[in-house]
Amino acid sequence: MLTGKIALITGATAGIGMATARLFAERGASLLLTGRNAAAGHALAAELGAEFLAQDIAAPEAAASLVNWVLATHGRLDVLVNNAGVLFNGDVTTCTDTQWDTIMAVNITAVFRLCRAVVPVMAAQKSGVIVNVASDWGLVAANDAVAYGTSKGAIVQLTRSMAADHARQGIRVNAVCPGDTDTAMLRGEAGLDVENRLAAMAEAIPLGRIGQPRDVAAAIAFLASDDAAFITGAMLPVDGGNSAI
Repeated sequence: MLTGKIALITGATAGIGMATARLFAERGASLLLTGRNAAAGHALAAELGAEFLAQDIAAPEAAASLVNWVLATHGRLDVLVNNAGVLFNGDVTTCTDTQWDTIMAVNITAVFRLCRAVVPVMAAQKSGVIVNVASDWGLVAANDAVAYGTSKGAIVQLTRSMAADHARQGIRVNAVCPGDTDTAMLRGEAGLDVENRLAAMAEAIPLGRIGQPRDVAAAIAFLASDDAAFITGAMLPVDGGNSAI
């Protein structure tokens, strides 16, 4: 359970972030949500009895703004879920500078900045949990996703480094590594023949299906909970066995 926990979730207005917000609310957390889609964010906050702040997570001032908002609203922060992310396809010859810079800004630099802003708060409390949403493509290679895979690999190493650096301050840092998950991002990547493409993806996964956002949210909720009190520095694949083969 997450009863009494104050949690900040980025990228909360769709997909895994939205599923995580709903599951955290079911399990008793007090939620602060952020994302770029203000209409979806305010609707979700109203549904869950949460707080929402529209924010471009890649903006240099976003981390300080979010942490100041959290502290002004609740005075503490128990759980940070770094979920916001973007994807462009392309190998090293086709990925543009703009695509590379955008992916790095959102997927890793924003995570670094928010962790840097949150760690002193959690250290002062002598407790806190950070869960980063990486990808199975941060654990194994993927075709035609050089920038995305690199950014998620960086999250994996950032997670390990922070877990080692901050364990004695009472801060646990872990990552979930989702595989193919039925989100708008995946459906956009699948192209025009979405259903056939998703069926082909499912066939290639050992468990025989595409993941659902709730599958990933359940792993995030576990790592955020006291049931995972002796787990830090872990990379938890939530990919139906994909990274095992």
